[in-house]
Amino acid sequence: MSAADPALPRALIFDVDGTLAETEEAHRSAFNQTFAAAGLAWHWDTDLYRDLLRVTGGQQRIRHHASRIGHALADDAVAALHRAKNRRYAEMVAGGAVSLRPGVARLIAEARQAGLRLAIATTTSRSNLEALLAHVMAPEALAWFEVIVTGEDVFAKKPDPEAYARALAGLGLAATECFAFEDSRNGLLAAHALAIPTVVTPSVYTAHEVFAEAMLVLRSFDDPVRLDVAALRTLAAPIGRAQASVV
Repeated sequence: MSAADPALPRALIFDVDGTLAETEEAHRSAFNQTFAAAGLAWHWDTDLYRDLLRVTGGQQRIRHHASRIGHALADDAVAALHRAKNRRYAEMVAGGAVSLRPGVARLIAEARQAGLRLAIATTTSRSNLEALLAHVMAPEALAWFEVIVTGEDVFAKKPDPEAYARALAGLGLAATECFAFEDSRNGLLAAHALAIPTVVTPSVYTAHEVFAEAMLVLRSFDDPVRLDVAALRTLAAPIGRAQASVV
């Protein structure tokens, strides 16, 4: 493959929470409402929730918090709380509580028009993903993504690279033929473990994290530069040169 080959990247792989949309405040509120309805005297304020986000996966987060405060919860109770929380979250999303981050809709539309393949690698639940795409992006948006890997599809969540490994396998592409888009260090580490070039747009809850392994860090896909397909191909040029040198 020559350095001038415009085929790179061939696919874009997106994280969801914090990357496509600033969802975490809605998740936090849904958790707190669910705890109150269940009679649990738990309230996750923003500082506590920022700390808990280091644990990926909603059930894992509930279990971690319960263990940390010495509150025994059976696995079926954790699962029931998580299901109830996801229902509340879906209701909030349907009610307009969440919107896409700047530039997301534009970049995805441009990528589709340019023939780039789209995938999702997330640790969120499929129900959360479906609610977000249907109500915040477009009713038919789920079909835009050729490969979708969610929290139910993996044994290990980010920073473990399993979600990205499954996405690459589903696409049938090498890591260097794709770009990943993340908002957190856990997500970046998951993609970086497989050498997937990664663009990071830190979210409200991850702005304090370090992203030294990222190919590019932006406040959003529109700020401080406008990230479009042409810009992605410019970023991919060194990757194409590296592949050519190997061949």
